Amino acid sequence: MTKDEVLQTILETKVIAVIRLSDPGRLPDIAGALGRGGIAALEVTMTTPGALEAIVRLAGSRPPGGIVGAGTVIDARTAGAVIEAGADFVVSPVTDFGVIDECRRLGRLVVPGALTPTEIVTAWNRGADIVKVFPATSLGPRYFRDLRGPFPDLRLMPTGGVDLGNARDFIEAGACAVAVGTALLDRRAVAAGDWELITETARRLTSSLRPQARA
Repeated sequence: MTKDEVLQTILETKVIAVIRLSDPGRLPDIAGALGRGGIAALEVTMTTPGALEAIVRLAGSRPPGGIVGAGTVIDARTAGAVIEAGADFVVSPVTDFGVIDECRRLGRLVVPGALTPTEIVTAWNRGADIVKVFPATSLGPRYFRDLRGPFPDLRLMPTGGVDLGNARDFIEAGACAVAVGTALLDRRAVAAGDWELITETARRLTSSLRPQARA
């Protein structure tokens, strides 16, 4: 996919599944379960053992319309490595100019992290495609609504504590998408290989974000 197509996928599906595991061997099953639940964008964090190899495998087997990203990328060298491994997008918990510049140089979508208005605008002006607001639960959906006043054109995505109970609230407050981790990947379900439960959780989340969900 081109960078524009990756962005369009995120904006249309409105959710990125954040995958942070101790056992990367579970990734193919998890990716399949999430995909069956309607989630197209998967973010493998660099804190996952063997993350680069996992990205290579997922990128090589992603279904049509699926996209694979790398998360917790904090320097330009790592950004280059995950892109070489096949990442369609790069997410960072911070605004590192080297990461942004490397992603732009290589034509990949980049989502740096920021919290304050000054940090958010700095990341956007440097070339962010979406700004990850982290940790989002410290401030809640109202913070996003407040930001839309002075910054109506910025694409903002909450991360940290987003779940099925508040994801739609963030979207309605102005977020362009949400990033969801532990709320999607119940540890007991993963340990038990209960992929049907993970699929059902993903389906409930994606259904809640559809325009008619609260009609």
